[in-house]
Parts: sequence; C-alpha cells; structure tokens
Amino acid sequence: MELIPGLPNDIARECLVRVPYNKLSNIASTCKDWKVEIQLPQFFRHRKAAGYTKHLMVMTQTLVNPNRNSGLKCQAMPVYRIVLCEPDAGDWCDLPLVPGLSNGLPMFCQVVGVGSKLVVMGGLDPDTFEIRNAVYVYNFVSATWCRGADMPGVRRIFFGCVSDLDRKVYVAGGHDGEKNALRSATTYDVVADMWISLPDMGKERDECKGIFHLGKFHVIGGYCTDRQGQFESSAEQFDFTSWQWTPVQENLLGTSMCPRTCVAADEKLYMCRGGDVTTLEGDTWKAVAELPAEVYNTAHMDTWQDKLLVVGSPSLGEPHTAYVLNLRNYTWTRMEVQDEYSGHVQSGCYLEL
Repeated sequence: MELIPGLPNDIARECLVRVPYNKLSNIASTCKDWKVEIQLPQFFRHRKAAGYTKHLMVMTQTLVNPNRNSGLKCQAMPVYRIVLCEPDAGDWCDLPLVPGLSNGLPMFCQVVGVGSKLVVMGGLDPDTFEIRNAVYVYNFVSATWCRGADMPGVRRIFFGCVSDLDRKVYVAGGHDGEKNALRSATTYDVVADMWISLPDMGKERDECKGIFHLGKFHVIGGYCTDRQGQFESSAEQFDFTSWQWTPVQENLLGTSMCPRTCVAADEKLYMCRGGDVTTLEGDTWKAVAELPAEVYNTAHMDTWQDKLLVVGSPSLGEPHTAYVLNLRNYTWTRMEVQDEYSGHVQSGCYLEL
C-alpha cells in the first residue's frame, strides 16, 4: 500500500502529519488508506513529536447580538454554542452545531477533550429546564457528531469532570433533580462508548471541580446537601492502582470558596483568589500575578504547556475578553477577541490536535 503514489510511506506520513487539524476531515474523506492512517493512535503521537499539533481551548459560550443603541448584548434567554480558541494564534471559530440542538446547548453542560474527540455531557434542557443525561461526541478527524451512551444512574448536574486526554472521562459529585448532593462517581470510555461505576467518594460534593493531576483524578471542593452553597475546602483523589479514593484532604483550598478556576499545570495547582492568580506551595496558596481588571470577574481558566488562559469580564454582565499568563515569568498578554466571541463562557476544556 502506497499512501502517496511514488513516495515512500515514511515520507507520505510526514506530509499527512502537517495537515492542519481543521482539514483532517478532508484527508479522511479523500481515500480509505488516508482515513485509516490518521485514525491510528500513533498518527497523533507522531504529529505531536514532530511539533505539528495545535493547542485548542474549547468553550461553551453565549451567542451575542449586536444592538446599535446599547452595544453588544446577550440574548434574554442565553443560547450557548461551542467555540474553539487557538490561543497561540489568537484565532476563534465556531464548532458545527450538535444535531438536534439547534436551539442551543443544554445549559450548564460540560465539555471534555479526549484524544481527537470532544465530549459534551449533561446540562439542563433550555426549554424545560429538566436535567439531561445525554452525551454527544464530536470527532475532529471526521468532523461529525454522534450520540454517546447516556450518563448512567441518577441524572446529575454541576458535577466535576475531567479526562485523561487519552480515552477516558471521569465524573463525580454534582446534585440530582431534588438538589441532593452526590457522592457517586463514574468513568466513560470514549473509544468503547461504555460507562463504568467508580466507588463513592468520602463526601457529597455539589459544584465540585474535577482535575486530572499527577496521574490521579482529583475532586476539589463542593458542598453537601444540608449546606447549600457553603463550599468546603477539602478534596479527594481517586487512585487507579488501588481503585479507591484516598483519605479526604480536609483543607486543600485553605478557605471555603468556589473551586471553579482551579487548574493543574507543571505539576502545580493554580486558581484565582481575591483578584490574584495563586499557586499552591506546600500548604499555602501564594499569589504569583494580579488579575487584569478586564478579567477580574473570571468565568473560565485553563492551561497548556507553560501558559494559563483566563477568560472573564470586568464585572457581571459585561462582554468577556481573554488574557494569557506566561507561567515562566508571570507576565500577561491580552488576546484580541472579536465581538462575536465576547459572550459569557460557562464551561471549557483543553485539546491538542
């Protein structure tokens, strides 16, 4: 089999790994052999080793309508869609609509990047406000959506979730339709399209944050049923080797606060606290950079390589913008954000393609 007639296959592969991520679907539809080649796990490993992958931030963001009299405004009932941001280049674009969701994504749904796929899970039906357990998977190689296996068990929302960036998604906590905080956890194998139950956590954790850090699934903060909105400072870790949760770490955050902005980078934890970006050193959160005023009201934070993306606004209800923090020297760079991408960001994740 010759991938490109007249060329050795190792040279042909060097050509294929240089194709931009948003053109992979063209390659897949050109011929069967190319489709098979770019679907192999080693294709993306080779692409990454050769330095041709792109870093992408995927976010659920409201549509923004221009209004000549009062500037840019979000619609009365927010309509969320998925946008892609390539922070190194400052480029933004829309992902194709999820089939059957022409009225917008479920509110408060979660998005998780897994290999060359994007998983959209849960949320509230924008018409009925009922909790949904639907799962949708976008394949960047074929540029198509498909339905995944529904989230099992009780329908949950405001759960913590994260992926191992390879093939699995981990979900824990949240609350059910009666606002009972949950201890249960589960994992989704995207390749096998199968859910597997994990042991229950030690505590109920509504509105917790899920992080994959140092080879473990960390679930940070949240609150229990009888303390609605009163966040805890504790955390738990799931150890895959022993297949159990480690003892609760009672005071990871140092104080009761929402863990939404907590992220992992360079084997460290970072989060926004009191107008600063801070990092955990030992048992103490140390400020490393003051948040720019334009993103003081932080909606989303994520990391890639040695950089940190912060999306937010000066205050509630104002247009969102984005800044990038260099974690080597703690200097900020403002990203240019087009007006159409200044809507509120509700959730997001990182992908490397």
